[in-house]
Amino acid sequence: MERGQAERDMALVAHLKTKIHGLDYPDIALRLGAEFDPGPPAALHFHYLGRGVVLSEEEALLEGGQLIDPRDQILLYNYVASGGGQMPQGAWVGMESLPNSMAKVRTLAAYCEQPLAGRFSGRPAALAKACRLIGAMPGPDGQIADLGLVIPVLPFLPLYLLFWDEEPEEGFACRIKVLYDQHVLDFLDIESLVFASERMAERLMELDA
Repeated sequence: MERGQAERDMALVAHLKTKIHGLDYPDIALRLGAEFDPGPPAALHFHYLGRGVVLSEEEALLEGGQLIDPRDQILLYNYVASGGGQMPQGAWVGMESLPNSMAKVRTLAAYCEQPLAGRFSGRPAALAKACRLIGAMPGPDGQIADLGLVIPVLPFLPLYLLFWDEEPEEGFACRIKVLYDQHVLDFLDIESLVFASERMAERLMELDA
């Protein structure tokens, strides 16, 4: 089954590569927060969860030449194929507020919010440290959470992570909520957006190891 999934993933990567064929790289670089490299091959340089990526029609590599997991390639090629959109404006919404997202709210909780809450319960400083390692910045003033950080998963794909620590004496468990810019679907579809959130959680836990 795993081999079959890998083959399906690679087939989708191949399809997405055709979708970026003929795009005006210098133009979309500006709208994706990337840098254009004329090559050959022509490529875009940008950061993904704090790591440099070089993406062309031929391949997607981490800076230094390491191959990228096909699932991450799907996310990255989808981001580029979007051609960009309205830049983030700092108006934040939950997954449940995005169109056609009902089925994904539980997935987000199960694979992103709940694992992070379990890992960093009672450890807000450790969470803040891991977030800063991938370029996180403080969220807007007036937040009601114990910790609020804006994490640049991709240049124009910030996720706003809100953290409420446990309060055992009050019977409250640690809770995390992830918010998105209201125009996030200009850059990624819902499926890729949930996957980006999962990858963010995994990256933060890796950095906490």
